[in-house]
Amino acid sequence: MFATSAVRTASLRGAARQIVQRTTIRNASSKASEAASPFYLTASASGATAATIGLAAYYYQFVAQDAFAMTPAEEGLHATQYPWEHERWSKTFDHAALRRGFMVYQEVCASCHSIQRIPYRKLVGTFMTVDEAKALAEQNEYDTEPNDEGEIEKRPGKLSDYMPAPYKNDEAARAANNGALPPDLSLIVKARHGGCNYIFSLLTGYPEEPPAGATVQSGLNFNPYFPGTGIAMAKQLYDGLVEYEDGTPATASQMAKDVVEFLNWTAEPEMDDRKKMGWKTLIISTGLFALSVWVKRYKWATIKTRKIKYAPPAVNDSRIRR
Repeated sequence: MFATSAVRTASLRGAARQIVQRTTIRNASSKASEAASPFYLTASASGATAATIGLAAYYYQFVAQDAFAMTPAEEGLHATQYPWEHERWSKTFDHAALRRGFMVYQEVCASCHSIQRIPYRKLVGTFMTVDEAKALAEQNEYDTEPNDEGEIEKRPGKLSDYMPAPYKNDEAARAANNGALPPDLSLIVKARHGGCNYIFSLLTGYPEEPPAGATVQSGLNFNPYFPGTGIAMAKQLYDGLVEYEDGTPATASQMAKDVVEFLNWTAEPEMDDRKKMGWKTLIISTGLFALSVWVKRYKWATIKTRKIKYAPPAVNDSRIRR
């Protein structure tokens, strides 16, 4: 019995020594790794930062930049940036300018260009009354549904009708304009690079004579802002061409500004509603953000700042003592 207990005691003592040695080695290795960890953390962070900068530079060089299929001479002169009031995120359209711009469109542009995506009802409450829009719609005739005999009759226009095109089809439009097709102006501001700045620069960019060295094909007009500098449309806006109802001087630049603002409205008639919805979204998002900060601060503070201490159970060394 004594020999058996002595052997057990010796084996237990040896196991205890091994445990102590392993614990000492682990502590030493952990201390060494803790001492060396700042360097490795700094190196890895620097490498990650350099890789991120390199990837961003690669993306900007080969992907993010605009790819132009034409040379600057073929693309046209870059339009000047103008301070359009309605482009500010807290401003709306100048509705008096919209009414003047629609007058310019009717008297100057409507003979060639259409705005077929705009119904008469859109004009109501924007720069026309209901009676004015109805009277404008009734000036045009539209096809009715076929009757029992298959005949299609004509009827006066209604508020639900869309504004008619000046030509019956594209072939008729080309035939009346020496082969050039006048584009629809409903979305022209969004369809052209530069938007309002491009349209305004184009309308006011006709020089008296082409500059020296510029070549213009027969039947075209020189305009440095148009791609290729040769445009089929001649200069349309001259001082005093339109007589405004409100007495505003009808200079060429004033008419260009008004019609460009009107065309911006035709391309985005929902702009005012979109900006109102944006304001509502910002207000609600700000309130929800403040509420989330409050919940984080007062509801989760006790959970986020608590400390958990581990108390290992006491080792029963009665067998070692025995």
